[in-house]
Amino acid sequence: MTPMGSLAAFTAAATLVTLTPGLDTALVLRTTAAQGRRAGAWAAVGIALGCLTWGAAAALGLGALLSVSRTLFTVIRLAGASYLVWLGVGLLLRPRARLIAGDATERASSPSPFLRGLATNLLNPKVGVFYVSFLPAFAVREVSFALWGLLLAAIHVGLGLIWFAILIQALDRARTWLSRPGVVRALDRLTGLVFLGFGAELALSGRG
Repeated sequence: MTPMGSLAAFTAAATLVTLTPGLDTALVLRTTAAQGRRAGAWAAVGIALGCLTWGAAAALGLGALLSVSRTLFTVIRLAGASYLVWLGVGLLLRPRARLIAGDATERASSPSPFLRGLATNLLNPKVGVFYVSFLPAFAVREVSFALWGLLLAAIHVGLGLIWFAILIQALDRARTWLSRPGVVRALDRLTGLVFLGFGAELALSGRG
């Protein structure tokens, strides 16, 4: 496959992956609804940096450790699952009754949107396994895989940021409706269930 052909094929595949609803989408949507467009954007940046870190590790060969070290994979997997369960339980037990964008006390009591997005991805070894298995499928002989893998990872992250920007803008337009106490509580509980589901799936899963 030529470099241009590989780029086109990867972009198409990565777009489908990006548009598939998952934990990252849930986190961005919930953060935007609860804290506003700026917080949602910072969550998206944290998610993007986490993905880019895993992508760079995979391109440089470090991510392959997850494929050969069961101990390393298990440690990261359980840490990530514990973090997601902690977030989910918190949302279920303490759902907000109002948006917190202007409440400094509540805002200070929880991790920043950026750190939450970053940790959600860095503590999920399946992101690393995804890049380790996904990027080599689009390698080309003419280019060093390290450089090529970094480019592909950057494209995937860029697509994600574009998609998150669309979601954030759309959700921000519905902010008046989302500010209703009942809607805020329901959204927190729904997101909590999503986090618990992903945390349980991650804890009980095998190698990928």
